[in-house]
Amino acid sequence: MQFTFSDEQEEFRLIVRRFMDDKSPRTEVRKLMDSEQGYDAAVWQQLSEGLGLPGIHIPEAYGGQGFGFVELCIVLEEMGRALLCAPFFSATALAATAIIHAGTEEQKLALLPGIASGQTLATLAFSEANRDWLPGNTETSATPTGDNNSGKSGDNYLLNGEKSYVVDGHIAELLIVVARTPGTTGDEGLSLFTVPSDAAGLNRRLLKSLDPTRKLAHIEFKQTPATLLGELNAGNSTLPHILDLAAVALASEMVGGAQMMLHSALEYAQLRMQFGRLIGSFQAIKHKCADMLLDVELAKSTAYYAAAAAADNAPDLPAVASLSKAYASDTYMKSAAECLQIHGGIGFTWENDTHLYFKRAKSSEVFLGDPNYHRDQVVLRWENQV
Repeated sequence: MQFTFSDEQEEFRLIVRRFMDDKSPRTEVRKLMDSEQGYDAAVWQQLSEGLGLPGIHIPEAYGGQGFGFVELCIVLEEMGRALLCAPFFSATALAATAIIHAGTEEQKLALLPGIASGQTLATLAFSEANRDWLPGNTETSATPTGDNNSGKSGDNYLLNGEKSYVVDGHIAELLIVVARTPGTTGDEGLSLFTVPSDAAGLNRRLLKSLDPTRKLAHIEFKQTPATLLGELNAGNSTLPHILDLAAVALASEMVGGAQMMLHSALEYAQLRMQFGRLIGSFQAIKHKCADMLLDVELAKSTAYYAAAAAADNAPDLPAVASLSKAYASDTYMKSAAECLQIHGGIGFTWENDTHLYFKRAKSSEVFLGDPNYHRDQVVLRWENQV
């Protein structure tokens, strides 16, 4: 398995980083996080048409760039570093990945080009209020209309239920919804459905969350028309893989944020004077910075391994995905907390940018499952193999 980036990938990273530094300064992040939309349409257009990033891992046959999952993770790492406010994770890492792995050939040809071009904002709605992140706990139901029980892609269904913590769900034009057929429980009977934002019986509202840089929505379905994505009751086989890939993608984004916290801490430690000395010369600060560096480098190695495993569809991907998400979560939270400590009193003020990363670290820690959840998943998967 490849553990080092090629020269082309490193050059690609530099291009993305320059774009993020130019288009996502902290002043822009603060402006966008206070808006309801949560992103700049002009920047999104440049990101889509100029760099083609929304289609980075979408095959060329469906209008994408045809790169792999490693390149997607490079983009997400740089976006996490810049704290970019844009519907990229929802549309590309979640919705496009779901369509690629669950949709039929006809559905891929119909849905993916719009996402790849950035013209269609999409997201994946699978989590439910007051529930854990296990797909088997889904309660949203999908009832076939009339005599429509063939279970073929394109058949019409009516959705009833609620989804919460849906990333960019308030602006998404296409929703990929996880629901179950009546009379089923657990992992059985799960399917994915597509729902346009103007569908009847669809109500959505923006949630007030800890992290305003990543917008979350609550969505209600009341007899809402939906179209089956892929095969009926195939969610128990496709959804775990989709969520594993999403966890790998999120781990890469968190690694970028953790790296930024390390950079910010080191920069401040070499500027701040206390008792006539730079605080970076104090042994306690040196120890903190050294521990941060070790944690961040280990998290990067874990995330890069997971990205390579995702690209190669390695057999150990489920375990690697959970481990990378758990370690990246711990590292991002610890790095953000240590960065606050090194900044001292100013680090806790609204004017300092560190709290923006701390909030993103906390929201990312629990999104898609916290570290304890993912470590439990590793144990359960290992026990099932024994």
